[in-house]
Amino acid sequence: MIDNLEQGYFGIGIQNGKTPENLGVLWRSAQNMGASFIFTIGNRYAKQACDTHKAVGAMPYFHYDTFDEFYKHLPKSAMLVGVELDEASVELETFVHPRRCVYLLGAEDHGLSKLAIEKSHHLVKFDTPLSLNVSVAGSIVMYDRRAKLKLQVK
Repeated sequence: MIDNLEQGYFGIGIQNGKTPENLGVLWRSAQNMGASFIFTIGNRYAKQACDTHKAVGAMPYFHYDTFDEFYKHLPKSAMLVGVELDEASVELETFVHPRRCVYLLGAEDHGLSKLAIEKSHHLVKFDTPLSLNVSVAGSIVMYDRRAKLKLQVK
């Protein structure tokens, strides 16, 4: 029998996404990387042409009008991991992913809200000279999680 608490889970979403195409690409990556659920805060784009694997129909998709509404519904025992270039952020390369967490990305032009940064249990950033496309950033975070968890199992 699988102990779900030991196994862990993660969800990923975007706060105030700038373009619907970014969500489609992120949803496709989320499905491939084993996300348990996907979500949006603010702007809502449920169905995307870029989501060729139809991830929105394959896993739960949640929408929250505000960050406060989202935070109130954060799964019990899940850590909120904000992906943001901030003084408090740690490099993704050295980050230890929580077993149960929710990754939150911000729009490319504004990033995460101040409240989202304050409420995040962890903040991670990339060692890149310029900012990344939000769907690319999310895909890298999920790949990093998957690769590091595989190493822990061995």
